[in-house]
Amino acid sequence: MTQANGPSRARWLGLVGVAAVLVLLWGALSWKGRDGSDGGGNAETASAQGTTGASEAPSTTTTLPPYDGWVNPASAQEPWDTTTVGYLTFRGNPTRSWYGQGPVPTNPQVLWSYPANGTMCGRSSDSGNVQTWCGDGWTGNPNVFERDGTTWVSFGGYDYGLHWLDADTGKELVRTFKTGDLAKGSMSTDPDGYPLSYKGSRDNNFYVVATDRGDRPEVLWKLNAYENGVTKVWNDDWDGAALILDDYLFEGGENSWFYIVKLNRGYDAAGKVTVDPKIVFKAPGFDAQLEKDAPDRHFSIESSVAVSGNTAYFANSAGLVQGWDISGLKQGVTPTRVFRFWTGDDTDATITIDKQGKLYVGSEWEKNNARSKQVGQMMKLDPSKPDDPLVWSLPDQVAGKAGVWATPALGDGVVYFATNGGRVLAVDQETGAVVWSKDFGSQTWQSPVVVDDVLIEGDCEGNLRAFDVSDPRVDPPQIWSVKLDGCIEATPAVWKGRIYVAARGGKFYALGDPPAGATADATSTPQ
Repeated sequence: MTQANGPSRARWLGLVGVAAVLVLLWGALSWKGRDGSDGGGNAETASAQGTTGASEAPSTTTTLPPYDGWVNPASAQEPWDTTTVGYLTFRGNPTRSWYGQGPVPTNPQVLWSYPANGTMCGRSSDSGNVQTWCGDGWTGNPNVFERDGTTWVSFGGYDYGLHWLDADTGKELVRTFKTGDLAKGSMSTDPDGYPLSYKGSRDNNFYVVATDRGDRPEVLWKLNAYENGVTKVWNDDWDGAALILDDYLFEGGENSWFYIVKLNRGYDAAGKVTVDPKIVFKAPGFDAQLEKDAPDRHFSIESSVAVSGNTAYFANSAGLVQGWDISGLKQGVTPTRVFRFWTGDDTDATITIDKQGKLYVGSEWEKNNARSKQVGQMMKLDPSKPDDPLVWSLPDQVAGKAGVWATPALGDGVVYFATNGGRVLAVDQETGAVVWSKDFGSQTWQSPVVVDDVLIEGDCEGNLRAFDVSDPRVDPPQIWSVKLDGCIEATPAVWKGRIYVAARGGKFYALGDPPAGATADATSTPQ
């Protein structure tokens, strides 16, 4: 099966035991010769950014079960093993490689939509052009989690709102919190049981919000794109979904800066959750070499930070993929950059990491420069070989819409890419050979979702489709299709028989198999 039905402690420990030697080998190799080069003659260490460089490799730690680093790469494709049960951040876990818990509905229909009346819409300016945005879009991956006997679903919307709903009924559990602009991107829910939500807005702020004050959310802290001694380089939005590990928050901003924040979570005398955040590290997401290679200075970080082993990875809109060593962060050791690769073009899709610590990267096709032509738009990178990390790559350089906006998904020996031009491809993880491809006919910005041998993908005509990938190396038959209102740019979350997703028509949907005799408010087309 492609995905586990739920957290499996026994299977996790087994994987760790089997993979311990591999992890040791990977960890050792990953430090060898990490001089910051990208394999394309553009070596540049972090010292050029005014931060500590990576000229001296830190010592490795013993890797024995249980894993003593930040994130065991062998746990890739597993749910986030935490106190809070659920799907808690974009792509489910620190390696951004888990897509929810089944079963997947077999004949889904719309069980409820939100809001019950009207739509989620707001006006916003994009490069001086003011327009109305509705629903939710890229990346828009909702959280679904269980708390005190209730299943919650939470997400941001283009109505400026942060929303927390009863996943069974669509009713508000906490009142909508209105930010000052579109609440783009994906929310994160605290993995350690604290009633906290983490979300950025186009109003320049990234928010930490408490949800234990009755039905009224309360902002406990916000991070502004213009403050804390940084100089905004490109934009002031926060598209990336925060990653919370061991009381540290990892986030990149469209202001082109990478942040690590110590949250210092706790509870007050009245039992209400508290935070006392301190920025313990920040660094520009660009360097001197990138300023030469990308003089337009489009350096925004729109991808979500991924962590594997002791390395935090992210990419930016000029195509710079970076890895930062965080092994000594808890001991006060300043993170250093240990991996650098330049794709040549806008890389907003989040990096996906497999069990061996390999990186899968999707890049856009906008600049049409020599570098992006050379390395392609779909690629696998091996960070243990920093001088030549490109394992394989595939181009998507047709005229018109091309390249990749969606985050890749890992399957059973294949990796799925969805392209701006409307193609979905299954690619052999080891060789990079295209196993099969489908043309959806309209852009596919939704990141592919794979749960229980079912691939789910939406298009910009509002069609959400499911395919049987129990044998991922054959052209998969379609199982069902559901028609929603508006382009599906947001990534669905699958949780225990339901699918939660928003569309650009203005609604957020809960899809599932209706109870016998029940009447749902939309129909699917089974195949």
